[in-house]
Amino acid sequence: MEQWRDLQRSLAQAGYVASDDLAMALHLSITLGRPLLLEGAAGVGKTQIARVLAAIRDTKLIRLQCYEGLDAGHAIYEWNYQRQLLAIRAASEAGEAGSGMEARVFSEEFLLERPLLEAIRQQEPPVLLIDEIDRADEEFEAYLLEILSDFQITIPELGTITATARPLVILTSNGTRDLSDALRRRCIYSYVDYPDRATEIAILAAHRPDIEADLMGQIVAFVQSVRKEDLEKKPGVAEMLDFAAALAGLGVNDITSDPAALQASLVTLLKTRRDRDALPLEVAQRLAGVAA
Repeated sequence: MEQWRDLQRSLAQAGYVASDDLAMALHLSITLGRPLLLEGAAGVGKTQIARVLAAIRDTKLIRLQCYEGLDAGHAIYEWNYQRQLLAIRAASEAGEAGSGMEARVFSEEFLLERPLLEAIRQQEPPVLLIDEIDRADEEFEAYLLEILSDFQITIPELGTITATARPLVILTSNGTRDLSDALRRRCIYSYVDYPDRATEIAILAAHRPDIEADLMGQIVAFVQSVRKEDLEKKPGVAEMLDFAAALAGLGVNDITSDPAALQASLVTLLKTRRDRDALPLEVAQRLAGVAA
């Protein structure tokens, strides 16, 4: 029962502070051999957990970045058509033809592995990160279900390739569209929210132990107040860490002591013109005063 706590501690030692719910979901995903679906706003650390998991297990991280229009060719495998054409031309000039030439150009030599095929051909279980699955089309999601069910891929010219070692699969979603019930049924699920104050301070302490405890508290309180403002893109944990690094680099020991430095550091938190306009200096100073 305490194994998930051991996993949580290992993640923390690698710089990732996971909630109890997330650590338990990850543990069950590993134990049951089921994909883990992480849903939540951008910037809460969904992608980072895959990187850290690969690091603590000393295994390869393979990432498939999803986008609209992603197809099987870019996700699974492609043939190296240019090399095939050159080989066919060379074979033709040498008088080679027929089935022998066809078998040669559709061999491993001309196969381009994409992330999904690469993942199931590893000798040791890799971490397969399928990032932002909600950005891919529903047709691709349906195709992905077959691979996640059987962990095998059929290449007509080569036959069926079955996983040598089943990868640890983590899918992330920012909620830009609803995912199918079929995908959800196949996954362990966890919603990753913005961390609470204590957790975010622990994250900051893990990454920037050089920052004084009082300033850490101010930074986290300020960023959490900024997230409550009417913004297009709320700052995530990565932005919080950048903000802390900016303040430390400017020699700030109290966020109320230098309004100019505070305003300059907001470029790490606010990523659109509308959000910059929504948080002018006077509002930032007010939030800083409350945070202090």
